[in-house]
Amino acid sequence: MSSLNQLNEVNGLVDRANCLVKPPGGALACMVNSEIGAVLAVMRRNVRWGVQYASDDEQIEHSLIMSFKELRKNIFSWQNHWHTIDPVLYLQPFLDIIKSDETGAPITGVALSSVYKILNLQILDSETVNVDNALHLIVDAVTSCRFEVTDPASEEVVLMKILQVLLACMKNKASISLNNHHVCSIVNTCFRIVHQASSKSELLQRISRHTMHELVRCIFSHLPDLDDKKPSHTLQDKQYADGYTSVESDSKKDDSTHVKDGTSSADSSMMDPYGVPCMVEIFHFLCSLLNVMENIEVGPRSNPIAYHEDVPLFALGLINSAIELGGASFGNHPKLLALIQDELFYNLMQFGLSMSPLILSTVCSIVLNLYHHLRTKLKLQLEAFISTVLLRIAESKHGASYQQQEVAMEALIDFCRQPMFVTELYANYDCDISCSNVFEGLANLLSRSAFPVNSPLSAMNTLALDGLIVLLHGMAERVGHDSSGPGEASLELQEFKPFWTLRCHDYDEPLHWVPFVHNMKNLKRMLMTGVDHFNRDPKKGLEFLQGLHLLPDKLDPRSVACVFRYTMGLDKNLIGDFLGGHDEFSVLVLHEFARTFDFQDMNLDTALRIFLETFRLPGESQKIQRVVEAFAESYFEQSSDILVNKDAALLLSYSLILLNTDQHNSQVKKKMSEEDFIRNNRNINGGNDLPRDFLSELYHSISENEIRMVPDQGGASGILTRSHWLGLTHKAKQTSPYIVSDSGSHLDYDMFAILSGPAIAAISVVFDHAEQDYVLQSCIDGYLAIAKLSASYNFGEVLDDLVVSLCKFTTLLHPSFNERSILYFGDDIKAKMATIAVFTIANRYSDHIRSGWRNILDCILSLQKIGLLPARLASDATDELEPPSSDNDQVKTSAAHSPPSQVPPATPARKSSGIMSRFSLLLSYDSEEPAPQPSEEQLAARQRTLQAIQNCHIDTIFAESKFLQADSLLQLVRALVMAAGRPLKGNNNSLEDEETAVFCLELLIAITLNNRDRIMLLWQNVYEYIANVVQSTVMPSTLVEKAVFGLLRICQRLLPYKENLTDELLKSLQLVLKLDARVADAYCEQITQEVMHLVKGNAMQIRSHMGWRTIISLLSITARHPEASEAGFETLSYIMSDGAHLSPANYVLCSNAARQFAESRVGNVERSVRSLDLMSGSVICLVTWFYQTKEAAGEEAAIKMSEDILEMWMRLVQALRKVCTDHREEVRNHAITLLQRCLTGVDGIRIPTDLWLQCFDLVIFTLLDELPEMSNQLSPKDYRFIEGSMILSIKLMSKVFLQSLRDLSRSTSFCQLWLKVLGCMERYMNMRFRGRRSEKIHELVPELLKNTLLVMKTSGILVPSDPVGGDSFWELTWLHVQKIAPSVQLEVFPGEELEKLQENRAKSGCSPLSEGNVLVPPNETTA
Repeated sequence: MSSLNQLNEVNGLVDRANCLVKPPGGALACMVNSEIGAVLAVMRRNVRWGVQYASDDEQIEHSLIMSFKELRKNIFSWQNHWHTIDPVLYLQPFLDIIKSDETGAPITGVALSSVYKILNLQILDSETVNVDNALHLIVDAVTSCRFEVTDPASEEVVLMKILQVLLACMKNKASISLNNHHVCSIVNTCFRIVHQASSKSELLQRISRHTMHELVRCIFSHLPDLDDKKPSHTLQDKQYADGYTSVESDSKKDDSTHVKDGTSSADSSMMDPYGVPCMVEIFHFLCSLLNVMENIEVGPRSNPIAYHEDVPLFALGLINSAIELGGASFGNHPKLLALIQDELFYNLMQFGLSMSPLILSTVCSIVLNLYHHLRTKLKLQLEAFISTVLLRIAESKHGASYQQQEVAMEALIDFCRQPMFVTELYANYDCDISCSNVFEGLANLLSRSAFPVNSPLSAMNTLALDGLIVLLHGMAERVGHDSSGPGEASLELQEFKPFWTLRCHDYDEPLHWVPFVHNMKNLKRMLMTGVDHFNRDPKKGLEFLQGLHLLPDKLDPRSVACVFRYTMGLDKNLIGDFLGGHDEFSVLVLHEFARTFDFQDMNLDTALRIFLETFRLPGESQKIQRVVEAFAESYFEQSSDILVNKDAALLLSYSLILLNTDQHNSQVKKKMSEEDFIRNNRNINGGNDLPRDFLSELYHSISENEIRMVPDQGGASGILTRSHWLGLTHKAKQTSPYIVSDSGSHLDYDMFAILSGPAIAAISVVFDHAEQDYVLQSCIDGYLAIAKLSASYNFGEVLDDLVVSLCKFTTLLHPSFNERSILYFGDDIKAKMATIAVFTIANRYSDHIRSGWRNILDCILSLQKIGLLPARLASDATDELEPPSSDNDQVKTSAAHSPPSQVPPATPARKSSGIMSRFSLLLSYDSEEPAPQPSEEQLAARQRTLQAIQNCHIDTIFAESKFLQADSLLQLVRALVMAAGRPLKGNNNSLEDEETAVFCLELLIAITLNNRDRIMLLWQNVYEYIANVVQSTVMPSTLVEKAVFGLLRICQRLLPYKENLTDELLKSLQLVLKLDARVADAYCEQITQEVMHLVKGNAMQIRSHMGWRTIISLLSITARHPEASEAGFETLSYIMSDGAHLSPANYVLCSNAARQFAESRVGNVERSVRSLDLMSGSVICLVTWFYQTKEAAGEEAAIKMSEDILEMWMRLVQALRKVCTDHREEVRNHAITLLQRCLTGVDGIRIPTDLWLQCFDLVIFTLLDELPEMSNQLSPKDYRFIEGSMILSIKLMSKVFLQSLRDLSRSTSFCQLWLKVLGCMERYMNMRFRGRRSEKIHELVPELLKNTLLVMKTSGILVPSDPVGGDSFWELTWLHVQKIAPSVQLEVFPGEELEKLQENRAKSGCSPLSEGNVLVPPNETTA
């Protein structure tokens, strides 16, 4: 039944008719005249008419001929005013012929042709005079056409022309003037011909059926036009059976019998212009053609259409045509809608379960049309059809054939292709507590059906796959259209609310209904958990529902009754047992349960069916009595028209149950008759009899349709009973409105959560078994749709599962994948598609990938091993940050990848890094035979593979890593670390493992540099891996080289941008200090070069002591390295020269480092001298900082700064003192000179006395002690060199002592210090070199002593003292002076001056150290 093609054909005919131009009057007269001539000509050929016409004896002609002759006389006189002529005048003769039973088939046929011509040429239109009467006459004449049957062929011609004329009447522009009665007559007549044609030729059968379709389309296409008219054409809200007599089939009557025309004297509306009344009659008639199903037993293996599928197919086709053209307008007319909701849908359900795939296909088409136009009025009907028919047949339940499964699956997919079908399915059913989870069932069905039972794939598998793809694509296309996340409703109710009363405020506004359905879905999930508990133990189940606040804390009968009434999935046996209980609470629940039904205006048997459909009637008589009493009471309260009291209702209900058992129990042999039933129910209505018709109707209803005492548990039996259908229609009156969704993705999150897992599993299995390209492409489309949805709704785990599934199909993870595999990969469509899909997902939705990165990296590593990756994959990510290359930059990187060979060699080539390994490889090439040249086929396969890999855009994944979300980026880094593997101690990694680790490390460094703004997110993982590499390596290798220089590169790049991370980054460089000695030695020069670049570029950013300690430590190591020392010293000079980058944080470190370079003999003497100059020059910084202490905020801060500066100064002079004992004279003497400068040239720094004392002890005296010891270790030729150093050092002591004399003299330890100075001079005076004393020292010491004593004398420090107190300062001084140079005392204190001083001191009693004296620095003196 190609309904759409037929519809186009009808539209074409109507359009052609509308395009005809009405001919002028003269032409019309000629046309009518020719038709008259044609009729008369045929009549003359007939013996009866021809003899009468030619007879000379009897000139009286037949009235039929006379009327034509009269018409012929007048037609040409009307040609100038034809539009004013009543068409009855020129139609009547033709109609008389048609109605006459004297004419034969040929004459009647010609007359019908003439009328058809007049109608088809649009001679009649809505403006024609008396056109309504003319059309009525035509219809009356044709529908009552009589003729003599002479031969079967002529009869069929006449029947065809009758169909032709009736269809022309309906298509004529003036057809609007036909009344409802005439339209019904037309349809009846046509159907009668259809019935008659069943015993005639194939041509007549086809034409009659086609005409019937055209009529139905023509009539119901008028329905939308009636919506805007006055309600006079619509029916009152009453049952359609009340007002009209249906059109009856003529299938069992004689051919001459007329079909009832549907007129009723009680309803004058049938005489009105045709509209809804006739459509109701016709539609009711079409539905009645399907009612044959009611009397046929339906079972899992029965074939209810086995008698013939022709009639139902014909009726279904007509119904489909009506719905296609009437569309949504059916919903505007209550009677038409009631027919669809009840009778039509019930029959559709029955026929849907038939064994005929053709009927099922037609039924599905009708239901799809009904969904499209009337779904808001058919909520529960659609649920029942999809659940009971489509899903069950597609699941191959109840003996469905493979063809039926295909039809059902195709129908489901057609539904899924409707824009918002899936969303509405989920919102209206899965989120409704009184409906089943239809969407969930659909998703599970499609997923299961896609799994192939046996290879290869079947049509059902690919159909189910298409369905899944349609669902996924629909959701993916809606992404971003007002999308919302999961329902925000709490899963726990805070207090009890009657959930069965919950309604949405506005079912048309998504802002209202979306949160509502989310709430209802959460509530339904909790309720289903309670249902499971109830079905195991009713008492515990009710307690569980109380705990969820789905029942009140104190149970009341009404709440329990409503839970039983409105909750899906409860065991109906348990409900029946509970309701039949004898305890008081169960009885109260029973009566409340009965009151939840609406029995108004309902027959008793219907009410009983609906009531018993909700639970299983208990088997015990007492329980049955209680249940029936509750039902009878509720029914009598609502429907008391016939029954006078509830006792009558109770007795009659019992009687119906007994009758049902009698009629439908196979063990009862003698069945109760209608009379028996009526007799058994006498005098039960308050002592009176019930109406006989009432009892008779009840009897036949029960006899024909059993009341099932064991109701279907959720439709599991697959048998749709009348009782079940009545229950459904009753439930439909109370169900919530149908939610119509807009194009938004309001519920897609929840639906995708249900669909994603099964969909991935199903698509993966299909992809594994599929061979056809289009199936593979469908799977890939499905994968990409899932990926898009997973990313949009943050289903990270789903996306990871998807990546894992896809990676398996790339073949890249197979252990045997090697360079030989390139040839196969290039021709493996499935592997290439999967590979491109994996990397497409990685590029598009990388933000949401977590654990899936590991699989993606494994694929990348497989490609890297055979040389199929872009040459600069790791560096592409940071190209934009690269500075211009220089010679020094060449040490940063080494080639990690050898260029891939053009074809895989016979044995996989081992790639190597490093100069020696490559040199060895080149030597081996000379000794080996040349590799065979690749064939064109191999080159082509490799080219295809390279093209496929190029289409993956793998480099973009890492280049765009800076845009990744934090979680995904962190997982990518962790995956890289895992893929690189943990380095084995002692360089025990295989070459292949090392190459993998090097590749991963390069990517790791590139990603780190690319994400400098989020370095702390990654740093821990990156640092730990590099640390593992560094600490586990004992020999130079590419991996450790990459690790060390990568770390330096990270620091170089990030220090300018991340001041807050400076310490953390520099701390990481301590790893370089932990390198094995052999590794450090191999890369020391390059490392130092990198450190130099780092310092020169970022010295201003390094502020902390810890950071400088790391840098200076790296530089200090180079002091004794032949190749690295030059760069190390250059870096140190950059820091210390002119104090450019010296700070309190690095001062001591730099001083010590400079000392190490000064002491190192790797460089020449000049570099040691320069190192000493750097140390000495740094004193300027100390002076500057000391001045800045005055600006410090707060006294404590100033004191702290001063103490720190003094500590630095002390460390400096100590460092210089160590170099003063260097074995190289030039270095040693220069160090002593600079030490003196540092000790005496600190006028800007106020050095406390204690520090001076410490300085003398730790620096000056220590130096004077070490030089003699050193002289004993030197060879004889070096004696003369040490003498000069000793002279410089004794001068240093004397000058520093005089410089600090003022401060020292105030110390209580001054005397001890002075004695130590004298002791040093005495020791140096007595020193001998190889038995000889040094003349220079012997001359120098007395002179220095003399100068010192004169200064002390002038300063008032050295004066005579009273000998009474024991050993005085005065006496001790001269005691030591006598040992050094006895003559000095008289030179300093002549005899007369000494006596005078002693007298003055005795008189004054003053201390020899007067605080009033001012020390004046002595003039520079030389020996």
